[in-house]
Amino acid sequence: MDKVFAQAGDAAWIEVATGNRRRVLIHTPELMQVEFGFEAGAVGALHSHPHVQVSYVAEGSFEVTIDGVTQVVGTGGSFIVPSGLVHGVKALEAGRLVDVFTPARADFL
Repeated sequence: MDKVFAQAGDAAWIEVATGNRRRVLIHTPELMQVEFGFEAGAVGALHSHPHVQVSYVAEGSFEVTIDGVTQVVGTGGSFIVPSGLVHGVKALEAGRLVDVFTPARADFL
């Protein structure tokens, strides 16, 4: 059986880029939840992947670009990235995103 519970501190942070880190909170082959931490001004570079992604802004404010359209999304806001679309973020202040991917991202494990 896949893990069905996760506690704060179970997962270790991994440095992704300057001012940008992530930790996989919990996952099954079909679904994955990942927390990203950003320092002010840090960038999640433009990229795409075949996974569907939904993101929740747990803290802070982000300039979010999806398929060439940019909006500012603040604490409590969310956005969806359909499969294959180019997307990225810039932290306008220090903050955290909680992303859910389907299926799970094997490249994060």
